[in-house]
Formats: sequence, structure tokens, C-alpha cells
Amino acid sequence: MKFLKQFGIILLISFMGEAIKYFVPLPIPASIYGLVIMFIALKTHILKLESVNSTGKFLIEIMPLMFIPSAVGLINSWGVLQPVFIPVITITVVSTVVVMAVTGRITQAVIRIQKTLKHKKEANTK
Repeated sequence: MKFLKQFGIILLISFMGEAIKYFVPLPIPASIYGLVIMFIALKTHILKLESVNSTGKFLIEIMPLMFIPSAVGLINSWGVLQPVFIPVITITVVSTVVVMAVTGRITQAVIRIQKTLKHKKEANTK
């Protein structure tokens, strides 16, 4: 029963995202609206983490299973995808490497800034 209640809450928030998408004429997917609503509800403690935690963990665990239909669809569309396969793979690999490198650099910069602020704070308290 706990899972049904938690799943119902997640579905309600997803439905709210769909409703916002229907009324707001922006090119933003409804799922993004739903994620933002869930984030705001959790951060403002309107919704407690415990009220969706178990079902959220379960859905994340089965996420790879959800990609199987998409993979089968790609296999069925191989004739259409074959001419653009190399450019798509190249773009995917290059963009992944760039995102990883930029993310790593930004993370290192943030860590450095935090260490500097910590040392300044410690120096001021002495």
C-alpha cells in the first residue's frame, strides 16, 4: 500500500507538469515541469522525502529496463539510421568527452574555491 501511495504522489506531480505544459506555451517538456515541481516541493518541505523515497528508488533501479523498447525501436529503424550512424556516434562521443571535461574542471574550481574560503575563515577566527 505504501508503494501505491508514493507512486500516486509521483503520478500527481507528473500530471501537474502535463497540465502546466498544456497551459504554458513554452517549448519545455512536461516532464521538466514535473521535475521542477517535485524539486520545489521537496526543498520547501511541502512534500517529505519519505513520502516518495521508496518508490523513487525502485523506479531508478528499474530504469535500464525502460530503455529496452527504445533499443528495439533503433534496431527496427537501422535502415534509416545507417547513413547517419558515423556522424551521430562521433557527435555523441565528442560531446560526452567535452561535457565530462568541463564538469571536471568546474568541480575542481569549486573545490579550490571552497578550500580557499575555508582557509580564510579559519585564519579570521584565529
